[in-house]
Amino acid sequence: MSDHLLMLGVLATAVAGLWAWHHWHYRSFWLVVGYPLMAIRIRATWRKVALGCNLTKKRQRFWFTTVPGLVASTGVVRVKRKFQRIAVDTKPFMWLPLPTRHGWRVTLHTLEGQIPGDYADAAERLAHSWGVHAVRVSSDKPGRVRLAVTMRDPLVKVDELPPSTELLKVTVGRLETGGSWVVDFKTVPHWINAGATQSGKSNLANALIVGLAPQPVALVGFDLKGGVEFTPYAPRLSALATNRAECGGLLDDLVALMTDRMGLCRMAAARNIWQLPPDMRPIPIVVLIDELAELYLMADKSEKDEVAKTSTALLRVAQLGRAFGIYLFCCGQRIGSDLGPGVTALRAQCSGRICHRVNDPETATMTLGDLDPAALVSARAIAAETPGVAIVASQDGQWYRARSFYVSEQVAEHAAHAYADQAPKWADVMTAQPHEAPAA
Repeated sequence: MSDHLLMLGVLATAVAGLWAWHHWHYRSFWLVVGYPLMAIRIRATWRKVALGCNLTKKRQRFWFTTVPGLVASTGVVRVKRKFQRIAVDTKPFMWLPLPTRHGWRVTLHTLEGQIPGDYADAAERLAHSWGVHAVRVSSDKPGRVRLAVTMRDPLVKVDELPPSTELLKVTVGRLETGGSWVVDFKTVPHWINAGATQSGKSNLANALIVGLAPQPVALVGFDLKGGVEFTPYAPRLSALATNRAECGGLLDDLVALMTDRMGLCRMAAARNIWQLPPDMRPIPIVVLIDELAELYLMADKSEKDEVAKTSTALLRVAQLGRAFGIYLFCCGQRIGSDLGPGVTALRAQCSGRICHRVNDPETATMTLGDLDPAALVSARAIAAETPGVAIVASQDGQWYRARSFYVSEQVAEHAAHAYADQAPKWADVMTAQPHEAPAA
Protein backbone atom coordinates (compact mmCIF):
# COMPACT_ATOMS: atom_id res chain seq x y z
CA MET A 1 0.00 0.00 0.00
CA SER A 2 2.84 2.36 0.88
CA ASP A 3 4.44 1.69 -2.52
CA HIS A 4 1.23 2.70 -4.27
CA LEU A 5 0.98 5.88 -2.21
CA LEU A 6 4.61 6.65 -2.98
CA MET A 7 4.00 6.19 -6.70
CA LEU A 8 0.91 8.39 -6.56
CA GLY A 9 2.89 11.05 -4.71
CA VAL A 10 5.68 10.95 -7.28
CA LEU A 11 3.15 11.12 -10.12
CA ALA A 12 1.31 14.04 -8.52
CA THR A 13 4.61 15.86 -7.97
CA ALA A 14 5.61 15.29 -11.60
CA VAL A 15 2.25 16.55 -12.87
CA ALA A 16 2.45 19.62 -10.63
CA GLY A 17 6.01 20.28 -11.80
CA LEU A 18 5.00 20.02 -15.44
CA TRP A 19 2.06 22.35 -14.86
CA ALA A 20 4.30 24.91 -13.12
CA TRP A 21 6.91 24.61 -15.87
CA HIS A 22 4.23 25.11 -18.53
CA HIS A 23 2.71 28.05 -16.67
CA TRP A 24 5.86 29.96 -15.72
CA HIS A 25 8.19 29.25 -18.64
CA TYR A 26 6.10 28.17 -21.58
CA ARG A 27 8.81 28.57 -24.21
CA SER A 28 11.28 26.08 -22.70
CA PHE A 29 8.42 23.69 -21.88
CA TRP A 30 7.27 23.89 -25.47
CA LEU A 31 10.73 23.14 -26.90
CA VAL A 32 11.56 20.28 -24.51
CA VAL A 33 8.17 18.60 -24.02
CA GLY A 34 5.44 20.06 -26.23
CA TYR A 35 7.25 20.16 -29.56
CA PRO A 36 8.51 16.51 -29.62
CA LEU A 37 5.07 15.17 -28.66
CA MET A 38 3.44 17.43 -31.22
CA ALA A 39 5.83 16.39 -34.02
CA ILE A 40 5.14 12.70 -33.39
CA ARG A 41 1.36 13.26 -33.34
CA ILE A 42 1.34 15.40 -36.48
CA ARG A 43 3.38 12.92 -38.51
CA ALA A 44 1.37 9.96 -37.24
CA THR A 45 -2.02 11.48 -38.06
CA TRP A 46 -1.14 13.38 -41.25
CA ARG A 47 -2.74 10.87 -43.64
CA LYS A 48 -6.04 10.99 -41.76
CA VAL A 49 -5.99 14.79 -41.44
CA ALA A 50 -5.12 15.29 -45.12
CA LEU A 51 -7.97 12.99 -46.12
CA GLY A 52 -10.44 14.84 -43.91
CA CYS A 53 -9.33 18.21 -45.32
CA ASN A 54 -9.59 17.04 -48.96
CA LEU A 55 -5.86 17.40 -49.55
CA THR A 56 -5.31 13.85 -50.82
CA LYS A 57 -5.48 12.53 -54.37
CA LYS A 58 -6.82 9.26 -55.74
CA ARG A 59 -4.15 7.35 -57.61
CA GLN A 60 -4.36 4.14 -59.66
CA ARG A 61 -1.85 1.45 -58.77
CA PHE A 62 -1.27 -1.96 -60.31
CA TRP A 63 -0.62 -5.12 -58.38
CA PHE A 64 0.48 -8.56 -59.56
CA THR A 65 -1.59 -11.51 -58.47
CA THR A 66 -1.12 -15.18 -59.24
CA VAL A 67 -3.88 -17.47 -60.40
CA PRO A 68 -3.22 -21.26 -60.17
CA GLY A 69 -3.86 -23.17 -63.38
CA LEU A 70 -4.55 -26.84 -64.13
CA VAL A 71 -2.30 -29.55 -62.85
CA ALA A 72 -0.49 -31.27 -65.68
CA SER A 73 0.37 -34.95 -65.76
CA THR A 74 3.90 -34.08 -64.80
CA GLY A 75 2.62 -32.69 -61.53
CA VAL A 76 3.71 -29.11 -62.34
CA VAL A 77 1.30 -26.33 -61.42
CA ARG A 78 0.95 -23.72 -64.12
CA VAL A 79 0.74 -20.21 -62.66
CA LYS A 80 -0.75 -17.29 -64.58
CA ARG A 81 0.01 -13.67 -63.58
CA LYS A 82 -2.75 -11.11 -63.62
CA PHE A 83 -2.76 -7.33 -63.21
CA GLN A 84 -5.16 -5.87 -60.64
CA ARG A 85 -5.92 -2.13 -60.55
CA ILE A 86 -6.80 -0.50 -57.23
CA ALA A 87 -7.35 3.11 -56.12
CA VAL A 88 -5.38 4.48 -53.15
CA ASP A 89 -5.27 7.84 -51.34
CA THR A 90 -1.92 9.62 -51.65
CA LYS A 91 -1.16 12.34 -49.12
CA PRO A 92 1.19 15.32 -49.70
CA PHE A 93 4.71 14.59 -48.48
CA MET A 94 5.45 16.34 -45.17
CA TRP A 95 8.89 17.29 -43.92
CA LEU A 96 9.67 17.23 -40.21
CA PRO A 97 7.89 20.10 -38.37
CA LEU A 98 10.28 22.73 -37.00
CA PRO A 99 9.58 24.67 -33.77
CA THR A 100 9.00 28.42 -33.78
CA ARG A 101 8.52 30.98 -31.04
CA HIS A 102 4.75 30.48 -30.83
CA GLY A 103 4.25 27.15 -32.57
CA TRP A 104 5.82 25.34 -35.49
CA ARG A 105 6.15 25.35 -39.26
CA VAL A 106 6.32 22.58 -41.79
CA THR A 107 6.91 22.32 -45.53
CA LEU A 108 4.73 20.15 -47.76
CA HIS A 109 5.21 18.90 -51.32
CA THR A 110 2.05 19.57 -53.28
CA LEU A 111 0.47 16.85 -55.38
CA GLU A 112 -0.25 17.19 -59.08
CA GLY A 113 -2.86 19.84 -59.75
CA GLN A 114 -2.64 21.42 -56.30
CA ILE A 115 -1.88 25.09 -55.64
CA PRO A 116 -1.24 27.02 -52.39
CA GLY A 117 -4.83 28.27 -52.54
CA ASP A 118 -6.07 24.72 -51.92
CA TYR A 119 -4.20 24.69 -48.62
CA ALA A 120 -5.32 28.23 -47.75
CA ASP A 121 -8.94 27.12 -48.20
CA ALA A 122 -8.28 24.21 -45.83
CA ALA A 123 -6.37 26.28 -43.24
CA GLU A 124 -9.28 26.60 -40.83
CA ARG A 125 -10.03 22.88 -41.05
CA LEU A 126 -6.36 22.10 -40.41
CA ALA A 127 -6.38 24.37 -37.34
CA HIS A 128 -9.39 22.57 -35.87
CA SER A 129 -7.97 19.14 -36.71
CA TRP A 130 -4.72 19.90 -34.92
CA GLY A 131 -6.32 21.90 -32.10
CA VAL A 132 -4.21 25.03 -32.69
CA HIS A 133 -4.98 28.73 -32.77
CA ALA A 134 -4.30 29.40 -36.46
CA VAL A 135 -2.65 28.02 -39.59
CA ARG A 136 -1.15 30.40 -42.16
CA VAL A 137 -0.18 29.29 -45.67
CA SER A 138 2.69 30.60 -47.82
CA SER A 139 4.76 29.34 -50.73
CA ASP A 140 8.40 30.19 -51.37
CA LYS A 141 8.88 28.02 -54.48
CA PRO A 142 6.73 26.07 -56.96
CA GLY A 143 5.55 22.72 -55.67
CA ARG A 144 6.14 23.66 -52.02
CA VAL A 145 3.72 24.96 -49.43
CA ARG A 146 4.73 26.16 -45.97
CA LEU A 147 2.30 25.98 -43.06
CA ALA A 148 3.03 28.32 -40.15
CA VAL A 149 1.10 27.19 -37.07
CA THR A 150 0.54 29.20 -33.87
CA MET A 151 -0.42 27.16 -30.81
CA ARG A 152 -2.07 30.05 -28.97
CA ASP A 153 -2.87 33.67 -29.73
CA PRO A 154 0.30 35.78 -29.22
CA LEU A 155 -1.74 39.00 -29.38
CA VAL A 156 -3.52 38.52 -26.07
CA LYS A 157 -0.83 40.65 -24.46
CA VAL A 158 1.89 42.76 -26.07
CA ASP A 159 4.91 44.44 -24.52
CA GLU A 160 5.69 48.10 -24.12
CA LEU A 161 6.69 50.30 -27.04
CA PRO A 162 10.45 49.99 -27.74
CA PRO A 163 12.42 53.04 -28.91
CA SER A 164 12.92 53.58 -32.63
CA THR A 165 16.52 53.60 -33.85
CA GLU A 166 16.26 53.76 -37.67
CA LEU A 167 15.12 56.74 -39.70
CA LEU A 168 11.42 56.61 -40.72
CA LYS A 169 10.97 53.21 -39.11
CA VAL A 170 8.75 52.71 -36.04
CA THR A 171 7.95 49.49 -34.18
CA VAL A 172 4.29 49.89 -33.27
CA GLY A 173 3.26 46.41 -32.06
CA ARG A 174 3.52 42.67 -32.53
CA LEU A 175 2.51 40.37 -35.37
CA GLU A 176 0.70 37.10 -34.81
CA THR A 177 3.96 35.33 -35.67
CA GLY A 178 5.61 36.89 -32.61
CA GLY A 179 7.69 39.24 -34.74
CA SER A 180 7.67 43.02 -34.55
CA TRP A 181 5.04 45.06 -36.35
CA VAL A 182 7.06 47.78 -38.07
CA VAL A 183 5.81 50.78 -40.01
CA ASP A 184 8.70 51.54 -42.37
CA PHE A 185 7.99 54.58 -44.52
CA LYS A 186 11.10 54.17 -46.67
CA THR A 187 9.93 50.69 -47.72
CA VAL A 188 6.17 51.32 -47.71
CA PRO A 189 5.72 55.08 -48.15
CA HIS A 190 1.94 55.54 -47.86
CA TRP A 191 -0.55 53.87 -45.51
CA ILE A 192 -4.30 53.63 -45.02
CA ASN A 193 -5.40 53.01 -41.42
CA ALA A 194 -9.11 52.23 -41.07
CA GLY A 195 -10.95 51.59 -37.84
CA ALA A 196 -14.08 52.38 -35.88
CA THR A 197 -14.13 54.36 -32.65
CA GLN A 198 -12.27 52.59 -29.84
CA SER A 199 -10.74 50.08 -32.27
CA GLY A 200 -7.12 51.24 -31.78
CA LYS A 201 -6.81 53.57 -34.76
CA SER A 202 -5.89 56.65 -32.75
CA ASN A 203 -3.62 54.58 -30.49
CA LEU A 204 -1.59 53.64 -33.56
CA ALA A 205 -1.22 57.31 -34.48
CA ASN A 206 0.02 57.96 -30.94
CA ALA A 207 2.63 55.22 -31.36
CA LEU A 208 3.84 56.89 -34.55
CA ILE A 209 4.10 60.25 -32.80
CA VAL A 210 6.20 58.71 -30.04
CA GLY A 211 8.39 56.80 -32.47
CA LEU A 212 8.99 59.63 -34.94
CA ALA A 213 9.33 62.47 -32.40
CA PRO A 214 13.07 61.90 -31.70
CA GLN A 215 13.90 61.40 -35.38
CA PRO A 216 15.10 64.13 -37.79
CA VAL A 217 11.81 64.32 -39.69
CA ALA A 218 9.15 67.00 -40.12
CA LEU A 219 5.67 66.00 -38.93
CA VAL A 220 2.57 67.56 -40.48
CA GLY A 221 -0.92 67.03 -39.06
CA PHE A 222 -4.23 67.12 -40.94
CA ASP A 223 -6.79 66.97 -38.12
CA LEU A 224 -10.28 67.10 -39.63
CA LYS A 225 -11.86 66.83 -36.17
CA GLY A 226 -11.24 70.50 -35.67
CA GLY A 227 -7.84 69.92 -34.11
CA VAL A 228 -8.93 67.97 -31.04
CA GLU A 229 -6.72 64.96 -31.89
CA PHE A 230 -3.39 66.54 -32.89
CA THR A 231 -3.39 69.90 -31.14
CA PRO A 232 -1.80 68.40 -27.97
CA TYR A 233 1.10 67.27 -30.18
CA ALA A 234 1.52 70.68 -31.85
CA PRO A 235 4.95 71.37 -30.25
CA ARG A 236 6.44 68.56 -32.37
CA LEU A 237 4.42 69.35 -35.52
CA SER A 238 5.87 71.65 -38.16
CA ALA A 239 2.36 72.43 -39.46
CA LEU A 240 -1.19 71.63 -38.40
CA ALA A 241 -4.41 72.02 -40.42
CA THR A 242 -7.78 71.68 -38.69
CA ASN A 243 -10.26 72.10 -41.56
CA ARG A 244 -10.46 71.35 -45.27
CA ALA A 245 -9.46 74.85 -46.36
CA GLU A 246 -6.30 74.74 -44.26
CA CYS A 247 -5.57 71.21 -45.51
CA GLY A 248 -5.88 72.49 -49.08
CA GLY A 249 -3.33 75.20 -48.36
CA LEU A 250 -0.89 72.72 -46.83
CA LEU A 251 -1.34 70.36 -49.76
CA ASP A 252 -0.50 73.22 -52.15
CA ASP A 253 2.67 73.77 -50.12
CA LEU A 254 3.54 70.07 -50.36
CA VAL A 255 3.03 70.06 -54.14
CA ALA A 256 5.24 73.14 -54.47
CA LEU A 257 7.83 71.49 -52.23
CA MET A 258 7.80 68.38 -54.43
CA THR A 259 8.44 70.57 -57.47
CA ASP A 260 11.44 72.18 -55.79
CA ARG A 261 12.84 68.80 -54.77
CA MET A 262 12.34 67.49 -58.31
CA GLY A 263 14.59 70.29 -59.55
CA LEU A 264 17.16 69.56 -56.85
CA CYS A 265 17.31 65.87 -57.80
CA ARG A 266 17.44 66.69 -61.50
CA MET A 267 20.43 69.02 -61.02
CA ALA A 268 22.25 66.36 -59.00
CA ALA A 269 21.34 63.54 -61.45
CA ALA A 270 19.58 61.70 -58.59
CA ARG A 271 16.39 59.68 -58.89
CA ASN A 272 15.29 60.50 -55.33
CA ILE A 273 16.46 62.47 -52.32
CA TRP A 274 18.19 59.41 -50.82
CA GLN A 275 20.71 59.47 -53.66
CA LEU A 276 21.68 63.05 -52.79
CA PRO A 277 24.73 63.81 -50.63
CA PRO A 278 23.78 64.17 -46.94
CA ASP A 279 24.53 67.90 -46.94
CA MET A 280 22.09 68.45 -49.83
CA ARG A 281 19.36 66.06 -48.72
CA PRO A 282 16.12 67.80 -47.63
CA ILE A 283 14.37 66.71 -44.47
CA PRO A 284 11.76 63.92 -44.83
CA ILE A 285 8.13 64.83 -44.14
CA VAL A 286 5.49 62.53 -42.65
CA VAL A 287 1.88 63.69 -43.08
CA LEU A 288 -0.60 62.32 -40.53
CA ILE A 289 -4.22 62.61 -41.69
CA ASP A 290 -7.09 61.99 -39.27
CA GLU A 291 -10.65 61.48 -40.58
CA LEU A 292 -9.77 61.19 -44.26
CA ALA A 293 -13.44 61.10 -45.32
CA GLU A 294 -13.89 64.75 -44.30
CA LEU A 295 -11.68 65.78 -47.21
CA TYR A 296 -14.18 64.27 -49.67
CA LEU A 297 -17.62 64.95 -48.14
CA MET A 298 -19.80 67.63 -49.72
CA ALA A 299 -22.79 69.35 -48.15
CA ASP A 300 -23.86 70.83 -51.52
CA LYS A 301 -22.52 71.48 -55.01
CA SER A 302 -20.80 74.69 -53.87
CA GLU A 303 -18.11 72.55 -52.23
CA LYS A 304 -17.48 70.44 -55.32
CA ASP A 305 -14.58 72.53 -56.64
CA GLU A 306 -12.88 72.65 -53.23
CA VAL A 307 -13.18 68.87 -52.80
CA ALA A 308 -11.88 68.23 -56.33
CA LYS A 309 -8.88 70.51 -55.79
CA THR A 310 -8.03 68.95 -52.44
CA SER A 311 -8.47 65.43 -53.75
CA THR A 312 -6.24 66.11 -56.77
CA ALA A 313 -3.47 67.65 -54.65
CA LEU A 314 -3.52 64.75 -52.19
CA LEU A 315 -3.37 62.25 -55.05
CA ARG A 316 -0.39 64.06 -56.56
CA VAL A 317 1.44 63.88 -53.24
CA ALA A 318 0.68 60.16 -53.01
CA GLN A 319 1.87 59.50 -56.57
CA LEU A 320 5.11 61.48 -56.44
CA GLY A 321 5.88 61.98 -52.78
CA ARG A 322 7.92 58.85 -52.14
CA ALA A 323 10.86 59.88 -54.32
CA PHE A 324 10.98 63.30 -52.73
CA GLY A 325 10.70 62.35 -49.06
CA ILE A 326 6.98 62.99 -48.42
CA TYR A 327 5.00 60.16 -46.81
CA LEU A 328 1.31 59.76 -45.95
CA PHE A 329 -0.44 58.00 -43.08
CA CYS A 330 -4.20 58.32 -43.69
CA CYS A 331 -6.64 57.40 -40.91
CA GLY A 332 -10.41 57.18 -41.07
CA GLN A 333 -13.49 55.55 -39.57
CA ARG A 334 -15.25 55.39 -42.92
CA ILE A 335 -13.37 54.81 -46.17
CA GLY A 336 -15.74 53.79 -48.93
CA SER A 337 -16.01 54.03 -52.69
CA ASP A 338 -19.15 56.15 -52.22
CA LEU A 339 -16.87 59.05 -51.23
CA GLY A 340 -15.89 59.37 -54.86
CA PRO A 341 -13.22 58.24 -57.32
CA GLY A 342 -10.57 60.25 -55.47
CA VAL A 343 -10.60 57.80 -52.56
CA THR A 344 -10.29 54.80 -54.85
CA ALA A 345 -7.37 56.43 -56.68
CA LEU A 346 -5.68 57.26 -53.38
CA ARG A 347 -6.16 53.68 -52.17
CA ALA A 348 -4.29 52.44 -55.25
CA GLN A 349 -1.25 54.51 -54.23
CA CYS A 350 -1.23 53.30 -50.61
CA SER A 351 0.48 49.92 -50.48
CA GLY A 352 0.41 49.89 -46.68
CA ARG A 353 -2.99 48.73 -45.37
CA ILE A 354 -4.18 48.50 -41.77
CA CYS A 355 -7.75 47.51 -40.96
CA HIS A 356 -8.97 47.53 -37.36
CA ARG A 357 -12.49 46.59 -36.35
CA VAL A 358 -14.87 48.54 -38.60
CA ASN A 359 -18.60 49.18 -38.48
CA ASP A 360 -19.38 48.50 -42.14
CA PRO A 361 -18.17 45.88 -44.62
CA GLU A 362 -17.52 48.53 -47.30
CA THR A 363 -14.64 50.07 -45.31
CA ALA A 364 -13.01 46.67 -44.82
CA THR A 365 -13.47 45.91 -48.51
CA MET A 366 -11.96 49.25 -49.54
CA THR A 367 -8.97 48.70 -47.26
CA LEU A 368 -8.24 45.02 -47.85
CA GLY A 369 -10.55 43.69 -50.55
CA ASP A 370 -8.05 44.03 -53.41
CA LEU A 371 -5.35 42.12 -51.51
CA ASP A 372 -6.67 38.78 -50.29
CA PRO A 373 -10.24 37.60 -49.58
CA ALA A 374 -8.98 35.69 -46.53
CA ALA A 375 -7.66 38.95 -45.05
CA LEU A 376 -11.11 40.48 -45.47
CA VAL A 377 -12.75 37.59 -43.63
CA SER A 378 -10.24 37.86 -40.79
CA ALA A 379 -10.80 41.62 -40.48
CA ARG A 380 -14.55 41.18 -40.09
CA ALA A 381 -13.92 38.69 -37.28
CA ILE A 382 -12.05 41.17 -35.03
CA ALA A 383 -13.86 41.35 -31.70
CA ALA A 384 -14.81 44.63 -30.04
CA GLU A 385 -13.10 43.58 -26.80
CA THR A 386 -9.67 43.41 -28.48
CA PRO A 387 -8.73 47.05 -29.21
CA GLY A 388 -5.51 47.46 -31.15
CA VAL A 389 -5.92 44.23 -33.12
CA ALA A 390 -5.77 44.80 -36.87
CA ILE A 391 -5.11 43.10 -40.17
CA VAL A 392 -1.88 44.43 -41.67
CA ALA A 393 -0.55 44.15 -45.21
CA SER A 394 3.20 43.97 -44.64
CA GLN A 395 6.13 44.87 -46.86
CA ASP A 396 6.84 41.19 -47.52
CA GLY A 397 3.65 40.88 -49.55
CA GLN A 398 1.82 38.88 -46.85
CA TRP A 399 -0.96 39.90 -44.48
CA TYR A 400 -0.95 39.29 -40.73
CA ARG A 401 -3.05 39.76 -37.65
CA ALA A 402 -1.28 42.26 -35.43
CA ARG A 403 -1.80 44.28 -32.27
CA SER A 404 -0.35 47.67 -31.48
CA PHE A 405 1.29 48.59 -28.20
CA TYR A 406 -0.86 50.71 -25.92
CA VAL A 407 0.30 54.33 -26.11
CA SER A 408 -1.81 56.79 -24.14
CA GLU A 409 -2.42 60.38 -25.16
CA GLN A 410 -0.36 61.49 -22.17
CA VAL A 411 2.68 59.51 -23.33
CA ALA A 412 2.40 60.89 -26.87
CA GLU A 413 1.93 64.44 -25.57
CA HIS A 414 4.99 64.07 -23.35
CA ALA A 415 7.07 62.92 -26.33
CA ALA A 416 5.82 65.87 -28.40
CA HIS A 417 6.96 68.33 -25.73
CA ALA A 418 10.21 66.51 -24.98
CA TYR A 419 11.31 66.65 -28.62
CA ALA A 420 9.79 70.01 -29.54
CA ASP A 421 13.25 71.30 -30.47
CA GLN A 422 13.40 68.63 -33.21
CA ALA A 423 10.49 70.20 -35.09
CA PRO A 424 11.63 72.45 -37.95
CA LYS A 425 9.46 75.47 -38.64
CA TRP A 426 7.27 75.06 -41.70
CA ALA A 427 8.55 78.29 -43.20
CA ASP A 428 12.10 76.95 -42.93
CA VAL A 429 11.07 73.69 -44.60
CA MET A 430 9.49 75.61 -47.48
CA THR A 431 12.37 78.07 -47.99
CA ALA A 432 15.30 75.68 -47.55
CA GLN A 433 17.79 76.10 -50.38
CA PRO A 434 19.21 73.15 -52.31
CA HIS A 435 22.53 73.36 -50.48
CA GLU A 436 21.05 73.49 -47.00
CA ALA A 437 18.62 71.18 -45.26
CA PRO A 438 16.55 72.42 -42.31
CA ALA A 439 18.12 71.80 -38.94
CA ALA A 440 16.61 68.74 -37.30
